[in-house]
Amino acid sequence: MEPADYFLLGLCIVLFIAFCVNFLIHILAIVYGKWKLSQKPIPAVPEDLPGISIIKPLVGVDPNLFDNLETFFNLKYPQFEILFCIQDELDSVIMIAQSLILKYPKVDAKIFIGKKNVGVNPKINNMIRGYEAAKYDLFLISDSSIKMKEDSLIDMAVHMTPKVGLVQQLPFVCDRPGFVSHLEKIYFGTHHGKMYLNANFMGINCASGMSTLFRKDIIEEAGGLALFGKYLAEDYMLAKAVLDKGFKIRLCSQTALQNSGYISLASFHDRLIRWTKLRNATVVTTMFFEPPYQCLMQGLIMAKVTEYLFSWSPLVFFLVHVLVWFLLDYILLLVIQQGPLPFSKFEFLVGWLLNEISYPILIIRALWDPIITWRSRRYRVRWGGITTEVTSAPPIKLSEKS
Repeated sequence: MEPADYFLLGLCIVLFIAFCVNFLIHILAIVYGKWKLSQKPIPAVPEDLPGISIIKPLVGVDPNLFDNLETFFNLKYPQFEILFCIQDELDSVIMIAQSLILKYPKVDAKIFIGKKNVGVNPKINNMIRGYEAAKYDLFLISDSSIKMKEDSLIDMAVHMTPKVGLVQQLPFVCDRPGFVSHLEKIYFGTHHGKMYLNANFMGINCASGMSTLFRKDIIEEAGGLALFGKYLAEDYMLAKAVLDKGFKIRLCSQTALQNSGYISLASFHDRLIRWTKLRNATVVTTMFFEPPYQCLMQGLIMAKVTEYLFSWSPLVFFLVHVLVWFLLDYILLLVIQQGPLPFSKFEFLVGWLLNEISYPILIIRALWDPIITWRSRRYRVRWGGITTEVTSAPPIKLSEKS
């Protein structure tokens, strides 16, 4: 054999081993998810639970916002406070927050109006006043679209053991009508769920800022929340600070139920593209390993590899590969759903195929244009995560042309 043949053989063997490991990871996500998410609710509320400050950054009014926020007023927890953070004094969301405070006068809730510029991250700028006023040692950052169960805060608190510095909920989606909502649930219950469950099992930083509980003293030792205003991926960097201090990250037994009233295919895809851009800039190796991690691309690559190694039919291998991946994803979605799906098996097939076909295209779009657009503002994220806002040049006046 020529040296090139030895190289090709070695490469194919490495790829085949990686392929087998990937399927083992798929199975691990199902097993770990079944164990973690099937844990029974705590029969009685422990008496020594610490107080928690819930920070809710709000911008604009969503059709489901009132219902989502109301679930926080009905939490079964000994001591907590809700800190609404609203950057614009003219935002009509203020009235929703005020109406809930009047409806539940026994709940400790406050409204903070006006942002504090500590960096380019608008979410940090909005939250910082509430963070500085938080009176408890634990604080929960919770997005406005999150809907909580009555015992969700208990579930998160009991996972905050002395060696743990961050507890998060697995991002998922409420049952909602509409095919795009089904696409979103399929994505978070398959591709995203597999990545998230395995990362948490292995202790890898894979944090999401949707619903995350922190120890405030750790963040203060790292420089305070304001320090993370220079990052757009503040959730990843906050989790990194927790790990750097020697604490662990834990996943609790309940999912973060997103319940946004506004959902479209374009907004869903824009969200995935923005996340991909952030991952590429914050963790550079992502752009090299994520594309072949997808089902269809991996199937195409491995069809040629197995043909070279074992003389298997590429077409038969590809079809079997897709079928097995599809079945594992369906099982994983059922595990994360913890109940019947709100759509049929045929709808899952259509949604799963659309997600798998479109995702490589979204990755290409993310690599093609690294500028991140978020709420009408544009950002450039340098390697390592530090972010600068991209401002357009002011229009030239007629008197300035001469």
